[in-house]
This record gives sequence, structure tokens and C-alpha cells, in this order.
Amino acid sequence: MTSRGTIVLAAGGTGGHLFPAQALAEELNRRGYTVHLMTDERVRDYGKSFPAAETHIVHAATITPSKPFKVPGQMLRLYGGYRAARAILARVKPLAVVGFGGYPSFPPILAASRLKIPSCVHDQNAVMGRANRVLAKWADAVASSFPDLIGLPPEAASKLTFTGNPVRDVALKQQGAPYPGSGIFNLLVFGGSQGAQFFGEFMPKVFAAMTAEDRKSLRVTQQVRAENMEAVTAAYAALGLDCELNPFFMDMPARIASSHLVVCRSGASTIAELGVIGRPAVMVPLPHALDNDQLKNAESFAAAGAGWVHPQASLEPRSFAAFLTKLRSQHAELQQAAAAALGHGKPDAAQRLADLTEKIAGKKTI
Repeated sequence: MTSRGTIVLAAGGTGGHLFPAQALAEELNRRGYTVHLMTDERVRDYGKSFPAAETHIVHAATITPSKPFKVPGQMLRLYGGYRAARAILARVKPLAVVGFGGYPSFPPILAASRLKIPSCVHDQNAVMGRANRVLAKWADAVASSFPDLIGLPPEAASKLTFTGNPVRDVALKQQGAPYPGSGIFNLLVFGGSQGAQFFGEFMPKVFAAMTAEDRKSLRVTQQVRAENMEAVTAAYAALGLDCELNPFFMDMPARIASSHLVVCRSGASTIAELGVIGRPAVMVPLPHALDNDQLKNAESFAAAGAGWVHPQASLEPRSFAAFLTKLRSQHAELQQAAAAALGHGKPDAAQRLADLTEKIAGKKTI
């Protein structure tokens, strides 16, 4: 099959940036385009299933004005990344470049602007990322995951299109999965590396505060960091807790679909997949996230009736155990929250973003 042309996607190498980029890549592949990925070294952990014809590692650096002695070196590294990105784009000659945030997307979008290649930046969070705020003035279009994007520069407001946050095909396969019946209560706990660290320390105290009778009808699936696995395993064994623990679940969307309730952080991809699958969540936003983006994500989900926000600073094991025990007994309320989550989700976000990409590339099909 002859390719309709090449699209370059640029993203930081974490799941939060790569997962929506992967979802767009899957949709663009279906439409007949060749996809190249520009990212950083972390792609080796999070991008193993990314459907790119080529993956280009482009060096970048986070600018830290609070540490001015580091800024010259960081700027030099970014300039090196820009030169590398420009050379790659000149060779590949893409129809468009789409950036998904993180400083590794900075050199490709800047290079695209200088080479007059159409570009778009997509922001996953309710609060616009710092790199994207700068890149928005050079990009031809800005796409958002939330209807109201906090931090969008005024001069870029006319470029904004609300697309939603694209979710991968593996999550779309679980779209609208029927809510589990009553009986054994399936509780899923996860939160990325930092979340797994916190939950690995906190949740054993929560389950210890429950009665043996309450624990008896509970099945826990939890992401636990490898260095904490022995301690958490021993704690749950002592409690007689029915559990499955793993540092990383490759089938996380299926795990979400089989759960009655999720306890998690509130990264943008997590919120997007909860919405597409339709599961209620108790969210503990990452307390040190830049610009409180996780808190804003969680508040949006909770405002839709899909979940509950519990700031980490105010969490206490015994009261949280009581909250979970009461909530799990309210099957009808949980079902309503699951329906609200489904209403919050945007399963066609990848299609919307692909439409926008084709539009800026001069291949308008809408």
C-alpha cells in the first residue's frame, strides 16, 4: 500500500506524553500515513508498542530558571536537539509535525516552524504544560484534552481546538465495558512510579485498618514498585488479603474494565482511559506536579460525578479505610459514577486529532 505521506509525532518519553501520541499514530496508520516518532531515551520503557516506522532520539533539557547556573548547559543541549531535529525533518519531509508536550517536543516543533512545516501541539492536561505554552505561538494549531485549557497564551486562543485526549487501541477495546456485578469487590490501585511508591507505603495501612470481614470480600490488584514488592507482599499476606501485585501491568485497560473502583493518581492518560472504559475513581493527585495539573484533571473528572478527590496531604489510613468500606457498599452510586465517567470520556479523540492534523497538513477530509 502506498503511503499518503509522513507525519512526525514529537513527545516526551513518559507514558503521559507517549500514550496519546501512540493513539494518534494508530489512527494515522489506519488512514494510510507513515508515522515517525521523535522522543527521548525513556521511550525504551514506555514506547515498546509504538507503531512508528522510525523512532528518532532527540536530546532535550528541562529549563530550570530556579537554578540559573544550569541554564546555559540546558540551552546548549536544547540547541543541539534543535539542530538534530531540523536535519531529520529536512530528510523526512513530513506533511506535518504534532507535538505532545514535554521538553523533547520543543526542538521538533521549533524546527518545523523554521522549515515552514505545518505543526500542532496537543496538551493532555487541564493546565497547559510549560513547553507547550511557549510552542503555541509557533504552532499552526493547538489541541486540548479539556474544554477549558488553563494557561493558554491569549495570542494562541484562535488556534485552539478541543479534541479530547486520544486513548490507545488497547483501551478502546474496553470501551463501555459492562460494570461488574456485586459480590467480590475488585479494587485496582495504581499511579505510575511516584504513585506506586506512595500507594505501596499507604495502602497496607489502609487495609490493616479494615476489619477481617471487610477484607474477606475484597480482591486487590495493585501496582507496586519492585523495591517495595517484598514488604507489600508480606504485609498483605499477614492480612490474608486476596491480591495480585506487579510493578507494571501490560494489560492495564483490561484491569480497569474488571474493577469496581480504581484508586489512582490523576494523570491525563489515566483520566482519559477511565472515561473511555467507564470506571469510577478515587483520585490522589500527585502533590508536587507542576502547576497542579493533576489536581485540575481530578477536579474535572469529579465535577462530572465520576469520582472523588482526596489530596495526599490530608489522607489518613483509618478514615480512608472507612471511606472505601462505605463506598464499596453503595453499588448503585458506583454504577452512576461509572456512567458519569463514560460521559466524561472522549473515545473519538484520536479521530478528531487526526482530522486536525490532516487539516493543517493541507489534506482536509472533514
